[in-house]
Amino acid sequence: MERIHKQRDRLLGIAARLIGLTSAGASFVLLALGDGRPAMLLVAAPGYLLLALALARMGSSKSLTWPVAVVVLGLATAVVVRLGALGVLAAVTGAPSGSPSHADDAVRLLVAGAIASTGVVLTSSLGRMIVLVGAFAVTMTTIVVLYAADAAAGSGAALGLAAVTALAGWFAMVVCGAVLSTGLLRAARRVSSIGRAHRSERQASETEAQRRQGARLLHDTVLATLTLLAHSGVGVSREALRRQAGDDARLLRQLRLSASPLSVHGGGTGEEHEGAGGTMVKSDSLAAVRTRFEGLGLDVSWHGAGTVTLRPDRLDAFLLSLTECLENVRRHSGVDEAHVTITDDEATVRALVTDNGVGFDPAAVPAHKLGFRESIVGRLEEAGGIARVFSAQGSGTTVVLEMPR
Repeated sequence: MERIHKQRDRLLGIAARLIGLTSAGASFVLLALGDGRPAMLLVAAPGYLLLALALARMGSSKSLTWPVAVVVLGLATAVVVRLGALGVLAAVTGAPSGSPSHADDAVRLLVAGAIASTGVVLTSSLGRMIVLVGAFAVTMTTIVVLYAADAAAGSGAALGLAAVTALAGWFAMVVCGAVLSTGLLRAARRVSSIGRAHRSERQASETEAQRRQGARLLHDTVLATLTLLAHSGVGVSREALRRQAGDDARLLRQLRLSASPLSVHGGGTGEEHEGAGGTMVKSDSLAAVRTRFEGLGLDVSWHGAGTVTLRPDRLDAFLLSLTECLENVRRHSGVDEAHVTITDDEATVRALVTDNGVGFDPAAVPAHKLGFRESIVGRLEEAGGIARVFSAQGSGTTVVLEMPR
């Protein structure tokens, strides 16, 4: 909220500065264009200069010193101009005495407009509004005094018109400040609300992604081990079962530490180098995948490349999806043999996992089954890859995993 108020005050300051400097500048130009008053212009010039400096500072500072300075300097400048027009300063300025002209009235009204610009920045708090009331009272009093001096000098200047014009200027500035302040706060709150909603949505998405990743890893390892135990480890050596249970225990520890799941399989080692997509890891984790299935009753024939080079996050997804493909062959195909072919080129790494088992209908896989939809397809898609499956009842299965570099 404090940041929102700072932004509002800064924008109000900019608006007040532009209005005030425009009015003061127009007044000075109009005074400069008057005939026969170059000396008076020189006397009034310092006042205009100081007024411009105060207006500039008012637009960039929250201090109440500068709005007060604008009021004081503006009124002083108006008085100097008025006295010059009446001939009081004739000895100094060389200006002719006499009644003020319409140009003099316009000069004073423009100075009053510069003073009234303080109303834009004095509406944002109760303390500032008290200052606003005081500045308005002093300004109107000065106008009355100046026009009373006009009347004493025999001028026909219209006090009523000047007072109404000044009052209208103050009213316009106050309304402008109030509308801008309210509108800016409302807009800032909406932007802040949208930002909070975006952060909440992003946090929810990240939480869901973490939940899905955890569910996949537990399905791929811990639940697979529990399934073996439920079937009394049929077809699996005791040593292999013990090794797999140890791997699962390491996985649970690493998940608590937010570590990479690759080391569960003994992977994550290998050379690192910079590639077009960032740091690339040339991993020997394929050997760890082979070791995992050696004692699980599945004979895997490996073909093609013996290593995989990918970014770490894509390497995780690729190897874990490949592991789940082989786990599905072991558990569901009805055969004890599978073929894995690894190929790669400059753009893509591919793995073909083939078996001659019972096959299945991919479209008939229930939505709650994690093994295919999440641990293979979903995992690869989140990392930027794709998985395609070709299978039918009684015709075996081929799964193609593709991961861009």
